[in-house]
Amino acid sequence: MPTFTLNSKAVSVNVDPDTPLLWVLREQLALRGTKYGCGVGQCGACTVHLDGRPTRSCITAVSGVEGRAVTTIEGLDHPVQAAWVAEQVPQCGYCQSGQIMAAAALLDQNPQPSEGEVAEWMTNLCRCATYARIKKAIRRCSNGLPCPADDEAAPPWSAIPGSTP
Repeated sequence: MPTFTLNSKAVSVNVDPDTPLLWVLREQLALRGTKYGCGVGQCGACTVHLDGRPTRSCITAVSGVEGRAVTTIEGLDHPVQAAWVAEQVPQCGYCQSGQIMAAAALLDQNPQPSEGEVAEWMTNLCRCATYARIKKAIRRCSNGLPCPADDEAAPPWSAIPGSTP
């Protein structure tokens, strides 16, 4: 029975040790913010932090996280989330949790990445092609625009004229 820390809380799961972490998160622990995309670690929709490093959960066996710390989008508290809202990054939104997890890890490791470092690090795929807005949100939290405080960011639905929460 693998035991690990999930979003700062100890958890144990009774699953086959070869079960991908993604399915443990989604099906056993009901944390559905981490998405299934390709299933082979290429797209990045399933990105979580494993001991602070971005990790593709669809190809990580739950046995590989034994005794380690896993953070999902539900447990993330990072300024890049407010920048994401301020820059109105999401379109369909499907890849966004993985994109945010990758961006947060980048900024934690390198608070002022260059354009080249951002491009090299951010390998997650976005079928809506919001890459320019993703880069702008990352710049808000690095050497570009100031990263907004949580209370300065409008809720995501405010970007849609005439919409209400």
